[in-house]
Amino acid sequence: MADPFEVRMRFTSQLQHLNASSTSAQKAAQYALKHRDQSEDLHSCILEQLERNNMNNRANIMYFIEHLCDMSRRESSPDYIHMVQRDILLMVDAVAPADGSGAANVKVVRRVLSALQQKSYLTPATVSELEACLAERDTTAGLVDEESPVSGTTGAVPVPKRQDSAGSKNFFNGGTRPEKRVIEQRIEEDRERHKRLRESIWAIGGGGEGEEYEKSWEDVSDAGEDDAVLADEERGEKRLAAAMA
Repeated sequence: MADPFEVRMRFTSQLQHLNASSTSAQKAAQYALKHRDQSEDLHSCILEQLERNNMNNRANIMYFIEHLCDMSRRESSPDYIHMVQRDILLMVDAVAPADGSGAANVKVVRRVLSALQQKSYLTPATVSELEACLAERDTTAGLVDEESPVSGTTGAVPVPKRQDSAGSKNFFNGGTRPEKRVIEQRIEEDRERHKRLRESIWAIGGGGEGEEYEKSWEDVSDAGEDDAVLADEERGEKRLAAAMA
């Protein structure tokens, strides 16, 4: 049996080094399931890291939670799912606190909550209650919004509202503006996530050309009278062009 302290330290390190790639999230989820006998302790690591890290790490851990639930379901190991259901409010509070310091993460939380609901990890009632809390914390009306032509990126980046006498930059309800390095990292990670999202939208399953043909066929509308008229016109134009050649 692995040393519990070593397992905890390694898992904590994996959480701290999560990024926008799905590989890092899957690796951490696999490690958590490998040591599922310590699930309660490893779950407490997730809560601790959500409280201690910067806004980027919190967002990455929030996305990781979805991967962990998916992998837990595939391996018929529901312990982590049950703990996420139990502590989802604590997680939301940590990723997007009421003090506004995590305003840029509100949309991240909403995406993950929506995904967890669609996959039946969370009930619609639970998500509705959490959405009500998030509505009060969403101060992104004055931030650079996702896919904004101003930012050219995905992910809201806080813009300071004023500079107080001490020289520290604040925005809206008092949240401190993140460091430039953190903002740049967030921009890059959001760009990577948006790229993967576009790829997943266009992705077709492993059924080969036959599946792609079926999908294309389903997307085509039924032929009507107008289509027949257009086909006759095109046929006539081709014949005329051939005669003149």
